[in-house]
Amino acid sequence: MLPRSLQNFMNAMTSSDHTTYPFATTNAQDFKNLMSVYLDATLHPLLKRSDFVQEGWRIGPENPLKESDEQGTKDLVFKGVVYNEMKGQVSDATYLFYIKFFEQIIPALNNSGGDPQKMTDLTYEQLQRFQNEHYHPSNSRIVTYGDQSVETHLQMLGEQLAKFDKVNIDKDIKGPIALKGPQTVTIPGPVDPLVPPESQFKTSTTWVTGDPSNVDESFALQVISNILLDGYGAPLYRSLVESGLGTDFSPNTGYDSSASKGLFSIGLTGVSEKNVPRVKEAISDTLLEQAANGFEKHKVDGLLHVLELKLKHKSSRFGLGVAQSVTGSWFNGVDPFASLDYEHTISTFRKNMQKSRYLEKLVEKYLLTDNTLTFTMAPSATFGAELEEEEAARLQTKIAEAVKQFPNEQEAHKHLRERELELLKEQDSGKSANVDVLPTLRVSDIERTGQQYEARESQLDEKTNVKWRETATNGLTYVKALAMFKDLPDELRMLVPLFCDSLMRIGTKDKSMEELEGLMKLKTGGIRFGYHATTSPHDILKAEEGLSLGGYAFDKNVPAMYELINTILLGTDFDSPNAHGMIKELLRAGADGAVDGIASAGHMYASRYSKAGLSLHGAWGEQTGGLRQVKLITSLASAEEDANAMALLVERLKAIQAIVVESMRTSFRAMVTCGADASGSNEAALQSFITTTRSSPLTPPAPLTTTPPPTYPTLNQKTLFPFPTYQVSYTALTLPTGPYTSQQTAPFAILAQLLTHKHLHHEIREKGGAYGGGASSSGLTGTFGMYSYRDHNPANTLRIMREAGRWAAEREWSERELEEAKLSCFQGLDAPISVNQEGVDGFLLGIDAQMDQQRREWLLDVDARQVRQAAEEVAKALEGNGANVAVLGNDKGGFVKEGEGWEVRDMGIGK
Repeated sequence: MLPRSLQNFMNAMTSSDHTTYPFATTNAQDFKNLMSVYLDATLHPLLKRSDFVQEGWRIGPENPLKESDEQGTKDLVFKGVVYNEMKGQVSDATYLFYIKFFEQIIPALNNSGGDPQKMTDLTYEQLQRFQNEHYHPSNSRIVTYGDQSVETHLQMLGEQLAKFDKVNIDKDIKGPIALKGPQTVTIPGPVDPLVPPESQFKTSTTWVTGDPSNVDESFALQVISNILLDGYGAPLYRSLVESGLGTDFSPNTGYDSSASKGLFSIGLTGVSEKNVPRVKEAISDTLLEQAANGFEKHKVDGLLHVLELKLKHKSSRFGLGVAQSVTGSWFNGVDPFASLDYEHTISTFRKNMQKSRYLEKLVEKYLLTDNTLTFTMAPSATFGAELEEEEAARLQTKIAEAVKQFPNEQEAHKHLRERELELLKEQDSGKSANVDVLPTLRVSDIERTGQQYEARESQLDEKTNVKWRETATNGLTYVKALAMFKDLPDELRMLVPLFCDSLMRIGTKDKSMEELEGLMKLKTGGIRFGYHATTSPHDILKAEEGLSLGGYAFDKNVPAMYELINTILLGTDFDSPNAHGMIKELLRAGADGAVDGIASAGHMYASRYSKAGLSLHGAWGEQTGGLRQVKLITSLASAEEDANAMALLVERLKAIQAIVVESMRTSFRAMVTCGADASGSNEAALQSFITTTRSSPLTPPAPLTTTPPPTYPTLNQKTLFPFPTYQVSYTALTLPTGPYTSQQTAPFAILAQLLTHKHLHHEIREKGGAYGGGASSSGLTGTFGMYSYRDHNPANTLRIMREAGRWAAEREWSERELEEAKLSCFQGLDAPISVNQEGVDGFLLGIDAQMDQQRREWLLDVDARQVRQAAEEVAKALEGNGANVAVLGNDKGGFVKEGEGWEVRDMGIGK
């Protein structure tokens, strides 16, 4: 249905005790189409055996097209899309810690994603039995949200559900283990090669609390969790992270109300072995101190203020958020209407807060006991090797089981090879199967004129342009601003992300970050600083960069928001006695989990690196958010004890601070989104902010650059980053196209959709076994690319990618296929957006309404000839070495061949 809809969200998500099938669309007919398909697919699945072996697991020859009967069973491997996905997932130590913890606290529940070590015990018959027992309307919860008639929804649902009789379902809710006294569990885990070997432990302590169906108590426990954990000034952050016991909170930290009983966990990553027992002691001491001293009223008020702001914020995902917030707890006995009645919940909470020591008594009731589970993951240098040995042994066991059913190994292999070939045949036939039975929209359902957001522009002075978006905002004001850089040296650019983190960590001479955080929560919905870069819509080799800053608040609090931004930007004291320690803290937290971060989004890192040689914007993106940024942070973290290195780092951060202030004097622009009645007060507040900032005595330093600027573009880069700790790979291939304002680039957007849905998904995922693969085109950055995700066979994927352009250039594309591609393209273009994002592209990216409308018409008018022409350009680029390739993972299949221009770049990972 993806290419037959204007959906802006479609997925299926497996939780620990339920599966959710959500979709969203702004088109009324599309909603009916998707509802009919979703209900039919979930309640009447075909669930063929071939689906099980393709998506689940199977044993088969690695290359079934290669004659290999003489080898017996030597070339047999485990295959399966989900099997390979989860092998990649468990390479993420953060995920592994969480899922193994969950298996200990609620052992009656299985790993919802699938444990590769256990997955191969699942049979097709067991899957069918499970589906028959659980996938029934009597065991379902259905939520709809929107401005359509509820009666229409109910009529559609009734027609489908009337086909079923009510049945008795096993409603036993699997709960956490009973904790009577302290329990301790320690398991082995992988070693993170980017973190000091002595600080590789992860540990947490968990309490089982009350029934989440008590919505009022559950809300109060969430407040306690936020106050204890949220922010640099939070008590547990100070006693655990700032104290140096660890680098960051563990992934299970916080209050979890999704199970039949609440779980309250507090833990750390980056802990040394000697400090593991001290973590629990520090947690206990902090909780005792908090209960004795009490919760400060201004912190509670700040949390309630932030919640009120969030409820007023007109988010594009509000409906989905509502649906997803009730489904899990609904299965566990929580009344969905009670959980959504925020006004009643907050009102009750305020009344309870008038009681003596309300929050403190909850801490004493649930957390000041030793009925705990302390769960620890200890680093094991042999963890990866043992996983491989276990899989190899399990494979041999499964092969032996298969061989028993045949006279000899050769016959068994012949059968498995023939089954693999039959699957390939079915996959190929499915690629061209007639799917006209499915409902679909048409390109005629797409409005030819796009949504326009009225805005006006003004000048506060000769140096400051302001864009005003005046609309209904529920009394909120949103501010985005840019201080543009000019000729920023590489060594400073790469530190801008750390600079932004430091602004929100160090504090000023007069106020600690704890005090500033308290003011932010009382006066704003949040303040942010970040690195900004964008390509020129007229020339992909031109780009601009700067610092973005902003926030949002109730109209009455806008002056206070600006004052806070000013205080933090100008007053952050990099020379304070504690600044070095806080910067080291940020570096350690950034390095801890860097490998896990790449494992969870490896295709994005590969893509970013493959774009780095194509344009200034690509190079800047790699420096500030790619593998080079990871390498920088981990190297700085490893050199944190070098006083000279830290002194130089601080000087460079101060240099960025001064450059930002100078940029606000010379190249500053802002966008304000607010109600029309708030424009006057907003203009006065913004003028005051600019005047104050420009009067700062900070001045930029002498030039620090020592490296010459790079030359662009650089094509035909082929790079492998070995990540032996990963069991799968991530691949990206990218080539340049043209600027946003060129009509010749529009067909590439349609080609990307055609390749994804008609070729790459089928070849890379369904046949190749990777968890994901596809093509993408960016009109603004002027790039076209292909990628694979959690891929066990990158050599095969690279072959598919290199042949994809020629395949598309020689194909006769039908009008139906073009329609589907255009529908897919406009899913993102016409997706609903939050009120604070209306008209932002023009401000941030330089794309005006006329450019947007022109490109919209180009996309709608793309024909088959233009698609083949674009495909021909891709084919020639790939045949003539006109693309960049990056692979994160391993050289499985031997694709790194001498003489083909490959470079192997070692980041020091996996040694």
